[in-house]
Amino acid sequence: MKKSFVLQPIIWFLTGILLVSTLFACQPQQVAESPTNTTATPIQTTAPVADTRPIAYLDRQLSANPAQLPPLPYSYNALEKAIDAETMKLHHNRHHATYVENLNEALKQYPQLQDRSVEALLRDLNGVPEDIRTAVRNNGGGHLNHTIFWQIMSSQGGGEPTGEIAQEINQTFGSFEEFRKQFNEAGGDRFGSGWVWLVRNPQGQLQITSTPNQDSPITEGSYPIMGNDVWEHAYYLRYQNRRAEYLNNWWNVVNWQEINRRAQASRQQS
Repeated sequence: MKKSFVLQPIIWFLTGILLVSTLFACQPQQVAESPTNTTATPIQTTAPVADTRPIAYLDRQLSANPAQLPPLPYSYNALEKAIDAETMKLHHNRHHATYVENLNEALKQYPQLQDRSVEALLRDLNGVPEDIRTAVRNNGGGHLNHTIFWQIMSSQGGGEPTGEIAQEINQTFGSFEEFRKQFNEAGGDRFGSGWVWLVRNPQGQLQITSTPNQDSPITEGSYPIMGNDVWEHAYYLRYQNRRAEYLNNWWNVVNWQEINRRAQASRQQS
């Protein structure tokens, strides 16, 4: 009896240890997880190259310090095959001159903007103070568009294109006649006032497009190679409401030599 009395506490103790071990083994164990990386891996990006190509003139930017009305490169009656002298006089001396005056007036209150070119202002309209943004868009665009317009016409113009621009037109549109047809249709379909353009788009391709009012294609990243003004003040004295006739006759004064130069310049950075 004494031997049984001594062993019994030891048995109870060992039984307790065994029970506790069994219970602990049945508990769910937490598995250590790898630490999560909460820092995003930086993505390597290349900043887009700013387009700084001159637009109105191929050798320099169009200055806004202050903007100046450029002289016509020919006499008022030089383009009679398409545009009469009185229209040219009013178009250049009144309409274009007014865009220049209004642009200078808008920039008076922001002298720091006068150090920028007209092209730079139009390429970054969101960077122009809101209170003059519309004035810069309309009048800066009108100044730029008309400066191009005078240069791409000539009394010796007309005929079919030659050189590289002729090859590109044929490759893109199939033929000059098809290109001319699409260009005239785009000009005729422009409701109200605006322009019809041949541009090099951001993908480097030739494209026919049109813009309302005095908007410039450069605000959309395109380079204007040639454009025709379809505001009524460009043709109404001679053609009245016959815009289609004006569009057809305009090809008689197109300066393909200048357009070739502009097409070549447009390929840079495209």
